[in-house]
Parts: sequence; C-alpha cells; structure tokens
Amino acid sequence: MSGTTSQHHTETKIYVLDTSVLLYDHSAWMNFAEHDVVIPIQVLDEVDQHKSGNESRNLEARNFIRSIDEFAKGQALHQWLPIFPPSNGRLKVVMQTELLSIDATVVFRTNSNDHQILNVVLGLKQQEPKRQVILISKDICLRLKAQALNILSEDYQTGKLKDASRLYSGIAVVECNEKHLFNRLDKGVTIDNPTLNLPDLGANPYFTFHYKNKTILTSYAKKQNTLQPLSFDTVFGVTPLNSEQAYTFHALLNPAIKLVTIQGNAGTGKTLLALAAALEQRKNFRQIFITRPIVPLSNREIGFLPGDAKSKVNPYLEPIWDNLRFIKELWSKESGMSEKIDELIQQEKISITPLAFIRGRSLSKIFFIVDEAQNLTPHEVKTIISRAGVGTKIVFTGDIYQIDTPYLDAESNGLAYLIEKMKDQDLYAHITLQKGERSELANMATLLT
Repeated sequence: MSGTTSQHHTETKIYVLDTSVLLYDHSAWMNFAEHDVVIPIQVLDEVDQHKSGNESRNLEARNFIRSIDEFAKGQALHQWLPIFPPSNGRLKVVMQTELLSIDATVVFRTNSNDHQILNVVLGLKQQEPKRQVILISKDICLRLKAQALNILSEDYQTGKLKDASRLYSGIAVVECNEKHLFNRLDKGVTIDNPTLNLPDLGANPYFTFHYKNKTILTSYAKKQNTLQPLSFDTVFGVTPLNSEQAYTFHALLNPAIKLVTIQGNAGTGKTLLALAAALEQRKNFRQIFITRPIVPLSNREIGFLPGDAKSKVNPYLEPIWDNLRFIKELWSKESGMSEKIDELIQQEKISITPLAFIRGRSLSKIFFIVDEAQNLTPHEVKTIISRAGVGTKIVFTGDIYQIDTPYLDAESNGLAYLIEKMKDQDLYAHITLQKGERSELANMATLLT
C-alpha cells in the first residue's frame, strides 16, 4: 500500500471483476479510471480454462492473459500495481484468506468458483469498510447472489446501450407539405439542398414522404445534402415486399456504403436480402463470404456433435443454405442460373462457413455477410471491421432481442453497439426491418412474444 494516500482509499472505489466480464472484453480492467480493480485468483483459473478454441470468448481469454502478463512485467500481482501512471488507478489479484462473518460457500452450500469470488468481495468489504466495493459481472444470477449478501453489484457498462428500444432505426416518416418538391421526387428527380425540415438522424437515413394519399421512398445523404427518390427494384430475382426491404436493397447496392447493418425480427428478410444483393454484385467482388457465429445447440459444444468438421457445423449454417436454396428456386425457370450458383459454391467464390473458421483470412474485395451478429460482442464486431481490406463491403444482420449467447443482452451485444456507434459515419447505413414477410402464421407468433 506504500505510495498511496488516505484520500485515495476513501474517495475511490474497488471494482471486483468476474470472469464473464473478461471473456466479454479482455481490456475491461483498464476501463475504471482512477479506481482500484481487483481480479480474484479464481477468475485467472477460469480464464485459463477458456483459452483454447476458436470462439470469441477463447480469443478474449488469450488476449486477457497476454495483456496481464505484459502489464505485470514479472512483478508480483498480489500487490497493488498502477494501471496508468501517474493516475491513481491500480490493480491486483486477490485470494480470500481471512475469516469471514458471512461465508458465501456456506450460505449457498457449494464451494464453487462463483461463491469463492463472492467471498473475495466480502473479504475486501471487511478490509476496506470506508470504501465502496462493487462486483462487476455479466452473470445476472451471480449479481443476484451478491445482492442477497448485501454486496453492491453492477453489469459491465462499457459498450452497453442505455435503452435498446430507442436504438437508431435508420428510417423516418415525413409529412410533406410542399407539393412542388413532392412532385419532383415523384418524377424521379434528385433534390439538392432540400429546404424541408428533415429529422436529424444518421449520415445516410431513409425518409418515407407522405403527401395527401401518396407515398415516396427516398434516401438522404447528409454529407452531400441530397434527397434521392427510390423504387421497388427486383434484385437477383428477389422483389422487395415493403418499403423497409426497398431501403435495405438500396444500402446493400450503394457502392459508397461500405458497412451495412440490418436489424429485425425473424421472417423480415434480413439474410435473404443480403444474399440477393451479394449475388447481384458478384462480379464486383473477389468472393462472397456468408458466416455466422457458432452458438452451441442446447449448450453442447461443437466437439460433441457426430461427424467431421463439415458435418459438425452444418446444423448451425442450415438457415443460410435455406435462403440460398430459396434464391435458386426463384431462378428454376431460367436456364443455367441455378447451376451457376452451384458452380460459384464449388469454386469457393461463395463461401458459407462459421465465423471462427475465417480468422486470419484476407478480407480484400469481399462481400462479407455476418448473420446472427447479435451473438457477437462489441469487441469482436470491431475486430471484424478492422480487418476489412480495399474493396470490401461488410453486412451485419441480426435481431438484438434474440440473444443466444450467455452474458449478452439487447443493450450489450455487438450489433446494437455497432448501430449506435456508426450511425453518423458517411460509409455506413442501417435499416430496421419490422414487417414480417415469412407468413401470416409467423407474423402472429412474433406478436405473441
């Protein structure tokens, strides 16, 4: 404790990090400013158990181990070490050794790592009665147990939205009272420097204009301050069934837009639209990658599934193949197109593979579709985008309310983070699809949830 002041002890907090936080963001321990950060020794053990594998949590585990090793530089981690000198923030690894007035392993009747981590927090509270000791965890159950023991607990907030219901939709409805301007748009004229009082959305929003009983779809480029009318154009055999899908096709086909996100419920057409747009532009790209993160079915790891590697991953990729088969059926009466798609797959011009299998591959001049992106962490989304080479277009699709990954939710997943952070960027466009087009029965099921 040498070199510290009493003011540091009384005015700063002690944050205790759970394993779930570090598997979500390996650099989380750096994000608590002037406060102290404690990592229970049990967390190091759990992180070590996750270091092998190709999933995002395995990558985060390896990166955390490397970053802590570089930070310590051979120093003893059981003593406070400054994180960012000369700021006051410090870090140390702690194991519970003192006798506790409340023992979590006794209260909850098991000596699990979670309960030992709770004991570390209880021990720190006894040692530092004048300071706030807060457990940071993405495990809701662990936070509830902490609260039952009168321990302050919080979710990890970095990269987390305040309210997913207010997430940027990319689309707005505008009542147009200028007949002359509406008529020009109706004739297909692009309007430079429109005088309308448009909502201040992102850099490339879409506006649905209403005038009396007529409607016009438009795209707006904020940087150029231009308003362009759009139409319901068929793309590789797929005709948009509503205005949202028409907007989606515009974003996917616009060469000025390099990053697109599509958010919506099941049955709104997210993956189908992205696939059709990719095939329409196949000659403009070296390769089409369609991928999704693997989330184990019923919590069974992929290694437990029968067969070779291809057989193991096929169940996870089947929805993508379903969409591709649907597109092929649209071309069944057209000579050669279905066979051409098969040929592109055989030549690996179209590659459908789990996200973990493409790490390290070149992403230059690629049309890259990441399906089910709500199951990615913000850090993994940033990693994917940062690897984009020249001529690459990346499309993320998903439903932020259908999370299949532990420790992610509607506010903390990578897709929601990306939408919120990128909305003002000129190279980016987002569309939220709300109208289901799968079937009346599927739409009814959506309303029931």
